[in-house]
Amino acid sequence: MQLSATPYEERLTAPRSWWLISFLVGVSFALILLPFGTLPLLGGLVGGTAAAAVVASAYGSLRIRVVGDSLIAGEAKIPVSALGEAEVLDAEEARAWRTYKADTRAFLLLRAYIPTALRVEVTDPQDPTPYLYLSTREPERLAAAIATARTANS
Repeated sequence: MQLSATPYEERLTAPRSWWLISFLVGVSFALILLPFGTLPLLGGLVGGTAAAAVVASAYGSLRIRVVGDSLIAGEAKIPVSALGEAEVLDAEEARAWRTYKADTRAFLLLRAYIPTALRVEVTDPQDPTPYLYLSTREPERLAAAIATARTANS
């Protein structure tokens, strides 16, 4: 029996501007080390750029996936049977749910550089988390994948 393909997978990569900022961090390290000579200057450029790039890459390595009967968002894994209605949030509504509408008990997978999001109710009575807030570039597709997985596993 062959497993079905993953209906949804997204990597929340850092924006391109962050890679330019990584290079500029390397340039600033190079300028700091300029008085010590050419070799330290080059080391500062390479080392500073590499360190900043590692940080940008690590921050942008989170994934959101719907696999089988589970939603996996970063480190969290929750069965789709414990999820209720999904609400697609545009940029303005997503900002509201990140700020004054936010519940401190909610699971928030935030990425400030992604303007849209999906809010999914948690219906498990033993889970104190009221909802999941997931920053995503394709909230409609993620909501559809959750609904598909829920119907396929019920």
